[in-house]
Amino acid sequence: MSDMITADLVDLDLSADTKEAAARSLAERMVAQGRVTDLDGFLADVAAREAQMPTGLDGGIGIPHCRSAHVTEPTLAFGRSAAGIDFGAPDGPADLIFLIAAPAGADDAHLTILSSLARQLMNADFTAALRSAPDAEGAAALIRGDEAPRAAGGTDALSAAPASDDSASASQDSAVAPGAASAGATAGRTAPAATGAATPAGSATAGPAAGSAEGPFRIVAVTSCPTGIAHTYMAAESLENAGREAGVEITVEPQGSAGFTRLDPAVIAAADAVIFAHDVPVREKDRFAGKPTVDVGVKAGINRPAELIAEVREKAARGETTAPAAAGQDAGTPVERAGDSTEGYGTKLRTWLMSGVSYMVPFVAAGGLLIALGFAIGGYKINKAPSVMDHFIWTQADSWGALLFQIGGVAFGFLVPVLAGYIAYGMADRPGLVPGFVGGAISLTINAGFLGGLAAGLIAGGVVMAIQRARIPAALRGIMPVVVIPLISSAIVGFLMFVVIGKPIASAQKAMTDWLGGLTGTNAVLLGALLGLMMCFDLGGPVNKVAYTFATAGIAVSDPGDSAMKIMAAVMAAGMVPPLSMALATTVRGKLFTPTERENGKAAWVLGASFISEGAIPFAAADPLRVIPSSMVGGAITGALSMAFGATLRAPHGGIFVVPLIGNPLLYLVAIAAGVCATTALVVLLKGLRKPAPGATPTGTADGGTTPTAPGRKEQPVAA
Repeated sequence: MSDMITADLVDLDLSADTKEAAARSLAERMVAQGRVTDLDGFLADVAAREAQMPTGLDGGIGIPHCRSAHVTEPTLAFGRSAAGIDFGAPDGPADLIFLIAAPAGADDAHLTILSSLARQLMNADFTAALRSAPDAEGAAALIRGDEAPRAAGGTDALSAAPASDDSASASQDSAVAPGAASAGATAGRTAPAATGAATPAGSATAGPAAGSAEGPFRIVAVTSCPTGIAHTYMAAESLENAGREAGVEITVEPQGSAGFTRLDPAVIAAADAVIFAHDVPVREKDRFAGKPTVDVGVKAGINRPAELIAEVREKAARGETTAPAAAGQDAGTPVERAGDSTEGYGTKLRTWLMSGVSYMVPFVAAGGLLIALGFAIGGYKINKAPSVMDHFIWTQADSWGALLFQIGGVAFGFLVPVLAGYIAYGMADRPGLVPGFVGGAISLTINAGFLGGLAAGLIAGGVVMAIQRARIPAALRGIMPVVVIPLISSAIVGFLMFVVIGKPIASAQKAMTDWLGGLTGTNAVLLGALLGLMMCFDLGGPVNKVAYTFATAGIAVSDPGDSAMKIMAAVMAAGMVPPLSMALATTVRGKLFTPTERENGKAAWVLGASFISEGAIPFAAADPLRVIPSSMVGGAITGALSMAFGATLRAPHGGIFVVPLIGNPLLYLVAIAAGVCATTALVVLLKGLRKPAPGATPTGTADGGTTPTAPGRKEQPVAA
């Protein structure tokens, strides 16, 4: 901890008036100390984390934080504002601001120490001492744990004589110095959860008010946040402290970025109730099924833990439990949970749709490649072959081609039901699967295609969520997930798809197919450029998946049209451009990239050749303003050229390994090469024009070395 913060990283007179200005002021101190190599890149990562969820906490605390490729070592910077700065906390501005910077590959011990600081912020003596610290050196010593905070009576909080064993235990749990946690961190990531896992937190206060003669009320909890550094452990500490005050035993499993230590199954089995305080999906959630559950955002665990404990005890008293191995009526799914989550409906809708697409893609890849191989082996009339059940000759290539084609056709038959089923699953968890699959199958029956599958999935999820919110007699709760919900939801979805919205959607699907079939000339080239831009915009993200799904929808039939195959070819070609370009750029101008990026560039050759756009993500994450626009330019060029050359593709995946299945393969490769060269040139040009961050070395060697710096300053990597 002594290396993480020094007096030079403390500003006791922070004059910024916005959270952006505060982050910049503290980050500039990190740059000056050689802890951050690219000020703007690092601040972009901080802003991206802030956009996920405000980092202001009750009690006048702001904790902007992120993991970033621009951070050379785990670092803390502290600022104290007299006027206060708005970080989105419910109780108003923050006067204590901690900027936490962790490298993208931070080791577990460092993350444990940072997490210990997050827990320490829940100690009132600690924050009071920081507010009264007379100088920067004293504040840094407090944060490092070199000095213990003074309790209200003027004694050290760690050494104050306890009134009872209970208070002694509570004091040590809540006032342990951050630096001291490093010793426990070496034991294997159990330090953050030690308070609740090794010895149940409630045992410190198991007094007369704890519960009945059978023992205290027992709660298990899970906390997690997108970064897994600060809010995760602050929520854990807050729940543990509230548990002591309420006289209950509470055992917390913080699921942090350094991994997590699973609670003992015996502890979970003995628990009377469960609290989930999370903003990312709970890992292995089924372990906690069948118990009274409160499911909220992570900030609710920090700001109102006593209310959550009271709420879950009331649910236990009423006998409200989740169903075993399924979502209960009171527990939300990761994208439809209660609490202080700031996700809007648009974000939730995107998550639901991506849930369906992610489960559908393997079927697309397997089915499409099998169909393409069937055509390659048996010729383009193989789709007219009789069933291999009736006619299969082991020694004839045509029979093997027909076999592959027919297996691929069966796999393709699952695309729309899987899409609809897992959209509903993303909305309503497992109870959404049955009506979702039924609605998707009906969509195929009425020729509503992918548009019908999208509608069926959303309807099925909405219907199940509505049923789950209804008050159900206790006698019926056991059969809800397996009988009542599937029965009612399937009937409603089927009625709507067959009678109400099926025909209009089928007409829209036919109109879109006819439009694609009529694309020629300039319109086709423009469509190729647009799809290329979309494929390279977020490298495997939602926009990329929309373009890919649009393309695969056209070839997801036994006899796709020529226009559909051209679109598929353009999409795959554009998706190969970003990783191949990054690989080429790291080869021709390696000094513009960090050693880690050069290693990633070697892997990007294979990923790009295999049509895995995500191979460029490490480069885009480190330098989005240069990499993403350059990739989009190259992708648009490749998509437009592919459409202009008339290249076709029956396989939805495979990269260069399916070149034999491509129509006009040589011109297709020319289109890819043109886009790769364009993106590479732009990336090299933009990175070459970049000004190094203050204090960073202006040049670097091919092996990652740096030129000597001024005496007394640390060497730093070249800004990437």
